[in-house]
Amino acid sequence: MSTVLVTGGSGFIGSHTLVRLLADGHDVRTTVRRESRADDVRRMVRSGGIDDDSGLSFALADLTRDDGWREAAAGCDYVLHIASPFPSRVPDHEDDLIVPAREGALRVLGAARDAGVKRVVQTSSFAAIGYGHGALDRPLDETDWTTFDRRPVSAYTKSKTLAERAAWEFIAEQGGDLELSVVNPVLVLGPVLDADYATSIRLIHRMLDGDMPGCPKLYFGVVDVRDVVDLHIRAMTDPAAAGERFLATSDQTMSIREMAEILRTRMGDAASKVPTRELPTWLVRIVGLFDAEIRSAVPELGNRKHATAAKARERLGWSPRPAEDAIEASAESLVRLGIVGHR
Repeated sequence: MSTVLVTGGSGFIGSHTLVRLLADGHDVRTTVRRESRADDVRRMVRSGGIDDDSGLSFALADLTRDDGWREAAAGCDYVLHIASPFPSRVPDHEDDLIVPAREGALRVLGAARDAGVKRVVQTSSFAAIGYGHGALDRPLDETDWTTFDRRPVSAYTKSKTLAERAAWEFIAEQGGDLELSVVNPVLVLGPVLDADYATSIRLIHRMLDGDMPGCPKLYFGVVDVRDVVDLHIRAMTDPAAAGERFLATSDQTMSIREMAEILRTRMGDAASKVPTRELPTWLVRIVGLFDAEIRSAVPELGNRKHATAAKARERLGWSPRPAEDAIEASAESLVRLGIVGHR
């Protein structure tokens, strides 16, 4: 078994990654920005079914600072760089996201190279692939890159695109023997391990709580967090993954209304507040004039993008569960943990 550094172990994908690595018998080190978060991470790991977390250790490191990264990477065989800002609201300035994402990736890669790490797997996003394009008559794949010059894109989209670009440039110019693989997930759903849930789960929470008057005409690819973790593990060890990027998607693209209907069907009384009425686009545009979060989504109204995970399936043998199961698992865990009302 290997020693693996996971950046951002307190996050949604990160905490599930710790669970999987520990279950597989690896020694795992994860970064936290402050020591007090260690107890929170251990609690999430136990919530994920790990009774013995003696193989888990912690390192203090922050994406915005040089301190701590050399020590975090020392002695590690692999690094899974998952940490990246994912805000619940639109930032005051796009550099609040772009700088820590890009500079943080470079800090992690430099520390990994200097420590003799075999391979880094970086969590990027569909955001680095699927935005700024015109109409396409094919599914988006790993050969596509988000562009900024055709359509407006969000600060988060820019941050993920620029961070991944910077990572590939670092490997080409300064990486030495270090290998890089990248995973690009679509909307990540699935079971939460703690009340401090991910921004991506907020959509399901708001629907269950009745906090949405209706369903904007927005579309998302969906993937379960456990399958995202599985793809990271495959990308970490499979020789075929070196120097490659992989889309993580169930190959299903759904509207918010379609997600709502799944919740209504599968969650019974717990989904009684979930809206199923589709909001007119003109109304969402008007609301966007006064709400920055909604305004950032307006350019994507009615734009149903399709993406394919054929590369991950064929090269790495990856097989994700259906999107419907990921949606149900998100809702079930929110109910079970008491984050939304009980059935």
